[in-house]
Order: sequence, then C-alpha cells, then structure tokens
Amino acid sequence: VKQIMKSENRHKESTASGTTYDKSMEESKMKKKFKLEDLDCANCAAKMEEAIKEIPGVINASVNFLAQKMMIEAADEEFDSIVEKAVACISKVEPDCRVIL
Repeated sequence: VKQIMKSENRHKESTASGTTYDKSMEESKMKKKFKLEDLDCANCAAKMEEAIKEIPGVINASVNFLAQKMMIEAADEEFDSIVEKAVACISKVEPDCRVIL
C-alpha cells in the first residue's frame, strides 16, 4: 500500500514499511553517458572516477575503461559546470584522453 503526500511542494511517497522517499530529488537530477577517446589505462580510469565523484554536486559517476565511457549523475541545475569540471579532471589524469560531448 502506497500513500502519496504533498508537503512544502515536495512529493513524498510512503511505503507499507513506513519508509519515506523524497521524489523531488529524483526530479532535479540528470544522468548522462559520454564516450571517451584514447583512454589507455584502467588505473587512470579509476583515478578519473574517484576525482569526478569528489566534485561538489555529483551524485554518482563511473568511468568504464573497457567500454571507453563515462557516466555522470548530478544535480540538473549544475550539470553543465559539473561536466566541465569532470573534463578538467580527465585531462589532468590522462592528457591525451578526450570526452565526446
């Protein structure tokens, strides 16, 4: 049994177990994948991922060496500046690696 409540312009959902989930956070975040070129080192990919996760506003991030892809999940209103900072992190770790935006 689920019960939907509106409180201070936020949508909260209560489950049968009593857990409350704030849907407003889900609505204000963005998740995108980017292709990487010339990512040559799995250790560098791990360092990039750690550095990107430290950027304020990042909810989650991953850098996949084998797939040559990066995923960033962050606040929607800050997403563009976060991507710029992530590109700078990547360039710092591996200068030859390029992000296809």
